[in-house]
Amino acid sequence: MLVEFTTMLLAAALEVGGDALIRAGLHGKGLVLVVGGFAVLGSYGVVVNLLPMDFSKLLGTYVAFFAVVSVLFGCFAFGDAVPASTWLGLAIIIVGSAVIQVGRL
Repeated sequence: MLVEFTTMLLAAALEVGGDALIRAGLHGKGLVLVVGGFAVLGSYGVVVNLLPMDFSKLLGTYVAFFAVVSVLFGCFAFGDAVPASTWLGLAIIIVGSAVIQVGRL
């Protein structure tokens, strides 16, 4: 379980980091960051798919990691003010991902 947790956390960091590089590049920091963002996003796809899980369960569970890392990255890297509604939505996403991961219906 620690391997899965760490792998998903790394994949989320790569995906959010790649998006941040592309955003910075498009907002005046240069084409090199956009290209770097593409490479980082591609590496996210490799990392997340290393886990031996059913695809739907894998990405359904991964969404929670991506959402948490995205909100925290926005707070700390971009100084975003995160409203209570975003935190509530994040909690709903986490619960939904948990249902996907452990549900058996």
